[in-house]
Amino acid sequence: MSEQKKNPSAMLLGLGLDNQDGHQRITRGDNFCLVGGSEETHDRMTETAVKFNEKLSKRGKSLQELSKDEFVDLIHEASGR
Repeated sequence: MSEQKKNPSAMLLGLGLDNQDGHQRITRGDNFCLVGGSEETHDRMTETAVKFNEKLSKRGKSLQELSKDEFVDLIHEASGR
């Protein structure tokens, strides 16, 4: 019998498509993996993901515990929009 987690895991995935300088950018952290993008785009994705995790921690929840509405609220807060 294979070992599987009882709760499904969740992760933020950021994909930047505006890279024209040839650099391969990959950043991993708690709850997120960010790939690609220009330096500016990748930095913005990283900043948003870190702020998202900080706000998530303040709520005392894990990513998989968020409702769709909570997720949308948090990502908007973290992105400054």
